[in-house]
Amino acid sequence: MARISTHVLDLAAGRPAAGMRIELFGPGRDLICSAITNADGRTDVPLLILDSIETGSYELIFHAGAYWEASGEPAFFDEIPVRFTAGDPHGNYHVPLLLSPYGYSTYRGS
Repeated sequence: MARISTHVLDLAAGRPAAGMRIELFGPGRDLICSAITNADGRTDVPLLILDSIETGSYELIFHAGAYWEASGEPAFFDEIPVRFTAGDPHGNYHVPLLLSPYGYSTYRGS
């Protein structure tokens, strides 16, 4: 089973980033899905879960500006694009985002 998932943590508040919209685009730049993070900073189900996925470049767009606006914080980053390559059609791709008002980082999780 192949999957793409994410998790967003608000480092400034020290808690998961609930209510953030995330979009997933596939290798053809087609929108695969859009989801909102829950109270745990995750989507209720993985963004993509299939027997196998198409290999190639994927992109997650994290809508940080709207998240910060709803939190009453100034937004320096509006949309945060994270591009990654899925090389294994049966792989598990977990891409977390650690977020603060003026910075972010990401990595390949497990």
